[in-house]
Amino acid sequence: MPLVKFINENKEIEVPHGANLRKEAMNAGINVHQGVNGYGATINKFVNCHGLGQCGTCRVRIVKGMENSNPMGMMEKFRFYNPLPDPFPSMAYIGNEDTMRLSCKVSVLGDMEVETGPQVNLFGENFFS
Repeated sequence: MPLVKFINENKEIEVPHGANLRKEAMNAGINVHQGVNGYGATINKFVNCHGLGQCGTCRVRIVKGMENSNPMGMMEKFRFYNPLPDPFPSMAYIGNEDTMRLSCKVSVLGDMEVETGPQVNLFGENFFS
């Protein structure tokens, strides 16, 4: 069974092959709905799209093991490339195009390391490029 390590929470969980990352994280008590740089994490735990890929609050950065996930689908691409109505998932995506995913759309196919709630850097070197 694949092993998923959550870096910020310093927690490792074993999940079934093909399991949904968001569901398994929530079952382990990990809040993947972090909000914007940690602000809104409490309310986002309850006010979110419940895994439909609409809200973008469950964004994660897969630090290691990106090859052990399913390919990005159309809904996920639309969420990251469309800055309306919520621009923050799109802003966090800039500079992390190869590693950013929505946890509700990730199937775990092997071991991976995940960073929940990657920071939105409004003044980073990649923002205005």
